[in-house]
Amino acid sequence: MTSLIDRIDALLPQTQCEQCGYHGCHPYAEAIANGEADINQCPPGGQEGIVKLAELLGRAPLPLNPDNGVEKPRTLARIVEAECIGCTKCIQVCPVDAIVGANKLMHTVIADDCTGCERCVPACPVDCIVLEPMPLAQVQSQPHADVARAHFQRREARLAAQQAQRAAELASRKAQVHGASQNVLDALARAKARKQEPKA
Repeated sequence: MTSLIDRIDALLPQTQCEQCGYHGCHPYAEAIANGEADINQCPPGGQEGIVKLAELLGRAPLPLNPDNGVEKPRTLARIVEAECIGCTKCIQVCPVDAIVGANKLMHTVIADDCTGCERCVPACPVDCIVLEPMPLAQVQSQPHADVARAHFQRREARLAAQQAQRAAELASRKAQVHGASQNVLDALARAKARKQEPKA
């Protein structure tokens, strides 16, 4: 049985843009289901999305909250490759892994995977990312939204695994340092004890 959170999430555009104030569409869906957020905080979903959420939840539609942004046509990011310095900042902030490239090498946006979240634009230190209209077929495509959701979930899982690995490595290093320190303290204690032994 599909949970209320999943049904709400299915109505969201899966841009993962965070304009709603939450870290992605699913956390926003959780907040709506738990009564912690209103249904009018998603600019990419616009008024049409608000109406769908209102119908699902049996509420009256509301106007889009201007504190979260304004409704506007969806866009795709494109990197002006000749101006890209390969800093990887855009890759680091893309919530759906739609940007590929390597450090100090040119990057590019996979247009079919881009959700138009625009998070890469302020991250770029040389302003080499431009926004272009998203094809209407892509805007209205449920498969595109489903793929974006899967990409976001895969990225979140990867980042969580990396964070857990770093935490484990740090804990291991701390344990090694503590062990080495304890060995030194034990050696000093033994030396002190020998000095205090009565001489024959």
